[in-house]
Formats: sequence, C-alpha cells, structure tokens
Amino acid sequence: MEDANLVETKDGTIAVASAFPGHPEAVQDRDHKFLRRAVEEAYKGVECGDGGPFGAVVVCNEEVVVSCHNMVLKNTDPTAHAEVTAIREACKKVNQIELSECEIYTSCEPCPMCFGAIHLSRIKRLVYGAKAEAAIAIGFDDFISDALRGTGFYQKANLEIKKADGTDAEIAEQVFEKTRAKFPMY
Repeated sequence: MEDANLVETKDGTIAVASAFPGHPEAVQDRDHKFLRRAVEEAYKGVECGDGGPFGAVVVCNEEVVVSCHNMVLKNTDPTAHAEVTAIREACKKVNQIELSECEIYTSCEPCPMCFGAIHLSRIKRLVYGAKAEAAIAIGFDDFISDALRGTGFYQKANLEIKKADGTDAEIAEQVFEKTRAKFPMY
C-alpha cells in the first residue's frame, strides 16, 4: 500500500482513501449515500416481513449492482442474510463468482458467515454501519463464533462437531485429489 493515503476522520478513525479518486470528503459522502441505502433496505425487509433488520448494497463503479435485505423468514432459509443474498444476486447479475471490482455496504457488522461470503467473493471493500452488539442487544444472536463456543447470550449451540476418521475420512479427502484438474484456481 505504497500509494495509500491514510486519512483521520472526524471521529478519530483511520480510513484508506487511496483506492478511490477524489478527496476523502467525497469518499465519505459516497460511503454515507450507499450506507443509507443499506439501512433503507433493512427497514424495507422488516416492513414486508421478509426477515430481520439487515440490509446490504453491492456497488461497482459508483453504480448499485444490487440492493437486498434479510430474507431469512420469507425464504425459510437461515443463510439468507442480507449480505449473502446480495452477493448471490450480484454474482447472478454480473454472471461470475468473483466480485473483486465491487464494494459492499451493510447496515450492520457482518456475522462470520457473511464475512466469509464477502471474503470468498473477493469483494474489495466493506463498509458497515452498526456494530454487531446493536443486533445482539435486541436478540439477534446468530453470530457463529459465539454459537460454536457456546458463549452466545440468547442461545447455546446444540451442535456436536466431530471430524470423521478412518476410511470415511480418506474417501472424503480423495475427492479433492481426484477432481483437482477440473478446478484451476485463480
């Protein structure tokens, strides 16, 4: 990050503004614009009963690719968080699995599942509004790391995790070796 332009914002946080043209104020203004859109999506999802108060917007070259909200209740799908839904829709829209030219704006700090999806899609930048604690405070405790550790306030994980051993494990591992040639990686 030799060309990085570190900027201290009014609230004392540090932002990297080098990847985007213009002054830091312009970057901050566009961030606010797209973050507001994510928050509007959060309200929209609650109003229509689709799911919890979470919204996400995927942006590429200053244009909104998709604007989505949590669809957990509507789709009866615990993985249909706003970020995952937005990534799925954006990938379909651009017809590729990599969103490396895109940014994502989310109304709330992503849970580990959503952060994993953001990472796997190669999105270059994440801007979120509320901290996870705001969601936890009203009962949204689907933060995977807490569930796995059993430290979630509202729920404890009833999940046993065991790695297979013996022949079953060997067969499962062989699938990677036997199919490696079909998946040239980036």
